[in-house]
Amino acid sequence: MTPFYRFGRWVCSVALMPWRVRAIGVDRVPLDGPLIVAANHVSYLDPPALGVCLPRMLYYMAKRELFSVPILGSALRGVGAFPVDRSGNPTSAIRRSVEVLREGKALAIFPEGTRNRTGAAPIQSGVSLLASLGRAPVVPACIVGTDRARDFARITVVFGEPIRDACENGLARSDIEPFAQRVMAAIRALRAEAE
Repeated sequence: MTPFYRFGRWVCSVALMPWRVRAIGVDRVPLDGPLIVAANHVSYLDPPALGVCLPRMLYYMAKRELFSVPILGSALRGVGAFPVDRSGNPTSAIRRSVEVLREGKALAIFPEGTRNRTGAAPIQSGVSLLASLGRAPVVPACIVGTDRARDFARITVVFGEPIRDACENGLARSDIEPFAQRVMAAIRALRAEAE
């Protein structure tokens, strides 16, 4: 972890104290090597909740517009975030994600592509593409409670067993969509552990 990431993680852990964040299954998460942590996404609290629960640095994609906000843009870069153009060409974000993985680092992504409060958003295949190109295992993570942040409901993050299908030879084109569906199903199945 970089010093700024450690500091940001500490700030987030203090800021999240009212929600009594707890983590389940952290021992399932590989502590080194390329890794994708794939989680559901219902709130702006989800990325910091993931970050404070893991003992390794996570890199994130964030919408490009956030990087033009004074101070926030610099802070995001400092904690390992990099921009993605959600309305245009995502090539540079994909390239940066693969670089992160090939450097043996951990990437956090949200397979639904954006915040999804209802669970009705279609699953994007980006998680499959990145796992294949980066030869990385995918750890599913289910974040529970951030949708009730106004009530200061407890936030629980549950990590599942790594899915290693793409580690050796990547994924065949025909496996891209089924793999993404499998990851999302694994994320949803972890909800029971949080309750």
